[in-house]
Amino acid sequence: MKKKKLGRVTKKVVVPDMLRQILIHTVARRAAIVTLIQKGAVRGICHSQPCCSSDVELTSVRYPGVQRGSYSQLSDKHVQHFKSILPKERVITDEDDIAAHNVDWLGMVRGASQIVLKPKTTEEVSAILKYCNAENLAVCPQGGNTGLVGGSVPVFDEVVISTSLMNNIISLDELSGVLVCQAGCILENLDSYLSERGLMMPLDLGAKGTCQIGGNVSTNAGGIRLIRYGSLQGSVLGIEAVMADGEVIDCLSSLKKDNTGYHLKHLFIGSEGTLGIVTKVAIQCPPSPKAVNVAFLGLDTFDDVLRTFKEARSGLGEILSSCEMMDMLALDAATTNLNLQRPIGEFPFYMLIETSGSNGTHDEEKLTSFLEGLMGSGIIHDGTVASEPSRIKLMWKLREGITEGLLHDGYVFKYDISLPHNSFYAIIPELKTRLPAEKVGRICGYGHVGDGNLHLNITTPKFDPAVLKIVEPFVFEWTSKLKGSVSAEHGIGFKKTQYIHFSKSQSSLNLMKDIKKLMDPKGILNPYKVLPAQH
Repeated sequence: MKKKKLGRVTKKVVVPDMLRQILIHTVARRAAIVTLIQKGAVRGICHSQPCCSSDVELTSVRYPGVQRGSYSQLSDKHVQHFKSILPKERVITDEDDIAAHNVDWLGMVRGASQIVLKPKTTEEVSAILKYCNAENLAVCPQGGNTGLVGGSVPVFDEVVISTSLMNNIISLDELSGVLVCQAGCILENLDSYLSERGLMMPLDLGAKGTCQIGGNVSTNAGGIRLIRYGSLQGSVLGIEAVMADGEVIDCLSSLKKDNTGYHLKHLFIGSEGTLGIVTKVAIQCPPSPKAVNVAFLGLDTFDDVLRTFKEARSGLGEILSSCEMMDMLALDAATTNLNLQRPIGEFPFYMLIETSGSNGTHDEEKLTSFLEGLMGSGIIHDGTVASEPSRIKLMWKLREGITEGLLHDGYVFKYDISLPHNSFYAIIPELKTRLPAEKVGRICGYGHVGDGNLHLNITTPKFDPAVLKIVEPFVFEWTSKLKGSVSAEHGIGFKKTQYIHFSKSQSSLNLMKDIKKLMDPKGILNPYKVLPAQH
């Protein structure tokens, strides 16, 4: 196969059906990118290595207003009973082995659990929960522990139930594309399995090498291709879950159409393990695209970003699979802190636009026309295009590396908000006027412009209560006034429970509390998460 060149966008007249000729990189830049790949300098996010647990302040200390519920304390009797349910090697009580389960990988919250249980089957999960419910032991379900709002780690001493060993693929119907698997399957592993069979997962995240499908479903994870494949609410066809009392709810239908009564699976999608623990998932998987292109563009203003997105929707249409935005400071966090190379010059804003389809020639023609139009109107000023898998991966590393890159600055105040497109970026310059420059490092934004999801980040050398007081609840009040959402895709977890009312009415919250009380009367499932003041 003839290799396609990476190239820089120019304003020369080009041949429309020759995409490779509108983007011609210098030999030096191409060599530099190849060198980066060969040296392994292009890195992704390492979600499996959280920071040292002892360096993170206990959540109960950092948030003194949160009080432990009236749950039982773990005793030797409890430990021995768990060893009657699971082999002793899957009942973890060693402090060093437990440490990584107590802290989130961002190093923002830390619990004090004394035990981690690792079931392999739904029956084992059921037995564990039945006993915990009877003994009034609070539990914290945990998948890959890649969450960003403190939902996947204990707040106090909850029993951690890890689904990491529940990692079997149960079935795949290659005709319909329906995959059934256990909740502990890692997203990237599922995608690799499917790719060998001409299919793909409808979800893609920067944490795909560590996150688990059960956690993805429990948080209703969005990801970088929601604009193409929609949310998990639409892709998940069925679920098996275990309730607080150990009862197994079998909604594991693989049918695309089932209009019989209440759709109970939706109670578990996005409820973050507070209503039940997801143990199996049936998910609709689309065919893998035969042709993929990624354009990385430089722009002067956020208005240009919006104009580009509008043109992408109309000009690229059905082949548009991702539309990402990042400002200069966000991209710099990845390039500077992770030693990645920026493929184009410095601009206030950048966009990463991906197309995918079944006809390479057709897609190239549409992308060429789209880029020519933007160049001709002066909306974009520089850019590159990649079509080879290694170069596409390089482009995505820049976007996916931002989260890790920001951690190198120190502590990160992270906000995952949904906003109307015309107000998508306005909060960032507003915060720059409110926050004292000497206290903060970066105030930057990136995210999924295609679905109005902004990832707002503020870095400081270490956790600073003074900065927190300025930022919260201002960010949520701003979002609420614009009819946005305080959580676009990360969930509420522990860190946003006191702010959910900015996005949900009191009547809605009351109904949620009623559902929680009905399904988990003792409140043992992931307490202190999602709903405010449960205890």
